[in-house]
Amino acid sequence: EGIKRWSSGGMSCGAGGSWGSSAGWGAVGGGSAGGFNGFGGSEGGLLSGGEKQTMQNLNDRLAAYLNNVQALEEANSDLERKIAEWYEKFGGSSRGGEQRDYSKYYTVIDDLRAQIIAAITDNGGLILQVDNARLAAADFKLKYDNDVALRQSVEADTNGLRKVLDEITMSRGDLEMQIESLTEELEYMKKTHEEDMSSVTDTTAGGIDVQMNAAPGVDLTALLNKMRGEYEALAEENRQDIEAWFNEQSQELNKQISTSVEETSTNKSEITELRHTLQSLEMELQTQLSMKQSLEATLADVEGRFCGELSQIQGVISNVEGQVVQIREDMESQNREYEQLLDIKIRLENEIETYRSLLDGGDR
Repeated sequence: EGIKRWSSGGMSCGAGGSWGSSAGWGAVGGGSAGGFNGFGGSEGGLLSGGEKQTMQNLNDRLAAYLNNVQALEEANSDLERKIAEWYEKFGGSSRGGEQRDYSKYYTVIDDLRAQIIAAITDNGGLILQVDNARLAAADFKLKYDNDVALRQSVEADTNGLRKVLDEITMSRGDLEMQIESLTEELEYMKKTHEEDMSSVTDTTAGGIDVQMNAAPGVDLTALLNKMRGEYEALAEENRQDIEAWFNEQSQELNKQISTSVEETSTNKSEITELRHTLQSLEMELQTQLSMKQSLEATLADVEGRFCGELSQIQGVISNVEGQVVQIREDMESQNREYEQLLDIKIRLENEIETYRSLLDGGDR
């Protein structure tokens, strides 16, 4: 079974592993033609023709494998030399399983990462300040709009009160004109009454004595006195009524005027206060807008500066990552070659052990 494995098994080559001295294998290989062939020839009585042919094939395969091992050792040495040159070029070493020291890069990366985190934190703070300023500006704008609407409403009310005051003033003028007209009419009635009374008195005091045989006449003096009393009572009543109505209208008008004056004064005070508040809000709004523009400019400057630094850092990180990937690929390639050579070694040792077993069996 071992001979079949030996004769039918194929071997693959790799790099790495410890194979021992190539001189020893060379001695075995060099003596293969004489030693193994001689063994087959001098001990012809121990081996049949088929076994001799098998031993010859094994001897040839062993010599070929030893040549392959020597070539693999040379390739492994060349690969180790190239790896050593690469590590010397990039600051590392391939001897003794040492790896490249990246501690200095870790320090730089940690420092840059801390700077990036600080920049992100500052950026977030600036964005928060800008948002707060924007909200404050919106709040002030809303207050400003409300105050403007209130001012317009107060101005409309003031204009309405002014119209009412003008109407009251016109009504007062009309009432004063009516009072003057009624006073003049009263004076005219008094004057007419006095003239009538004088005329009646003069007629009564005349020296004409007319005696007539007639029925007793009416007492004109009593009648005139009665009429005079009635007219005077009517005139006094009209005067009192007009005076009472005038006083009542005057009092009501004075109350309305006082109320209108007070409301006008209050509205003027409110308008003045609203104007002051509006001016204060406008100044504060301008301040907030200036602060917002300044913060936005600072934010843009910080973003530009840290974007440039971040690009540089990303370039350094990409370079280091590329080197790490290359080193990892080289190590994986070496591991694969080492495993291949180790597998070859194990298989070769197994075949040599089988070969020895065959030799021992032939001796017995």
